[in-house]
Amino acid sequence: MGSFFAYRDSCPSIKNILILDSEGKRVAVKYYSDDWATNSAKLDFEKSLFTKTMKTNARTEAEIAMFDSNIVIYKFVQDLHFFVTGGDEENELILATVLQGLFDAISLILRMILETDANHIVGKVASHNMDLDAPLSEQTITQAWATARDHLTKTLLK
Repeated sequence: MGSFFAYRDSCPSIKNILILDSEGKRVAVKYYSDDWATNSAKLDFEKSLFTKTMKTNARTEAEIAMFDSNIVIYKFVQDLHFFVTGGDEENELILATVLQGLFDAISLILRMILETDANHIVGKVASHNMDLDAPLSEQTITQAWATARDHLTKTLLK
């Protein structure tokens, strides 16, 4: 049993993931640690972190900061501020990988919503053929749901 705790202690852990808007208000947050016991403590942490990082230039690549004995990796995209927090002994590369994975996943999910080229939008909306073999990132929401429904049906009927 001792080896389990040694493994758990050496396993990287994320304390929180925050997505804040350009004014520091919550868009989405998830805390995985009890370091901030109350909602008020969480809001204070978010406000302080936003205030400390808002003047940095984390738009081209992620930045690293020590904040309240934590390592924070963050990146700003458009009006969104993405933060991943780990303990002061966490591996920055792992935290940066989590941040990049989060950003990539949100980008894929919201790609259609964030599209600004009118011709591209019309082409996607006008296409009535459902290519269920297309990668998930290239499917519309309706097509993705249909793919998921078909996959679930096949799985249940086996």
